[in-house]
Amino acid sequence: MNEKSRRSGLLHAGRPSPTLEDLATAAGVSRSTASRAINGGLKVSPEAQAAVDAAIVALGYTPNRAARSLVTRRTGSIALVIPEPDARVMMDPFFAAVITGVNEALRGTDMQLVLLMSRAGDDSARTMRYLRGGHVDGAIVVSFHEADDWAETLGTTGLPTVFIGRPWATGFGVPYVDLDNFEGGRLAARHVAGTGRTRLGTVAGPADMTAAVDRLEGWMQGIREAGLQPGPVVHGDFTTAGGADAARTLFSEAPELDGVFAASDLMALGVIDTVRGRGHKVPEDVAVVGFDNHSLLAANGLGLTTVTQPMVDMAVTAGQLLIRAIENPEEQLEPVIYPAELVVRGSTAGHSR
Repeated sequence: MNEKSRRSGLLHAGRPSPTLEDLATAAGVSRSTASRAINGGLKVSPEAQAAVDAAIVALGYTPNRAARSLVTRRTGSIALVIPEPDARVMMDPFFAAVITGVNEALRGTDMQLVLLMSRAGDDSARTMRYLRGGHVDGAIVVSFHEADDWAETLGTTGLPTVFIGRPWATGFGVPYVDLDNFEGGRLAARHVAGTGRTRLGTVAGPADMTAAVDRLEGWMQGIREAGLQPGPVVHGDFTTAGGADAARTLFSEAPELDGVFAASDLMALGVIDTVRGRGHKVPEDVAVVGFDNHSLLAANGLGLTTVTQPMVDMAVTAGQLLIRAIENPEEQLEPVIYPAELVVRGSTAGHSR
């Protein structure tokens, strides 16, 4: 019997936990290479990293740092995973609300918050190695994209995880907190149509994010219920600059539009800037609705009609769910869906046409 087979036999005979040596042998690499691979992949070839990653999954390996941190195997930390560039995270009030809410949920506990953000050119593998490496007791994931596969990947690791927003894959037992985005889009459409506007378009969010897809579908449904024909759709990136770019495309395709729904408040500000740049007025010529209710004011103090997304409350709930998942790993947690609410302000005042 060779060394690899002997170690495998010991593991399957009831050995309590595989060691770093077991991991290195299973991956066919040296102990030092295995150690570097599980601690960030520094100076490790892609082939060796892939072999170690596969061995971690096969053996159910947990680094010794987690085993020796406390008898309970707790690190006292949870991760907030935001797969977005640093600049966007720092400039969007959505993320400030998320961080505030998660911190509030941890108040009164000994847990610390670790913030994990993507950088330009990163993929999810580096973050996954960190999460799988025993550094945290659980994770909250927000603002994810379809290609990330976070629900599938984290759902099979055993790490307690909660999503803010409905994940693309819901069959892996990962609980989530969300807003009824479909109903929010529907409310926006019915409201704008109710002000007498009939030529309506939308600046939708990224097509690879579930919130954006649901808001767009709700908007289209509300337009149909109002007896109108759906107008043009241009996708933005949830930023003000992206909203302005999308609005310029929207009005170049349909200059006659008299109502626009933007899938975020920041994009709505970009839409308003574009409307005014074309020599038109909001709301006299074009009504604009946003989404989030960040209480943002456009130039000249114009109040923005918007759909409320109570992000602080949603993040608090996500943090509370994660604590429950950590304390009671066998508990089956159900999704929490907040109802949508439209807040009417000056950007959609009625007109006489």
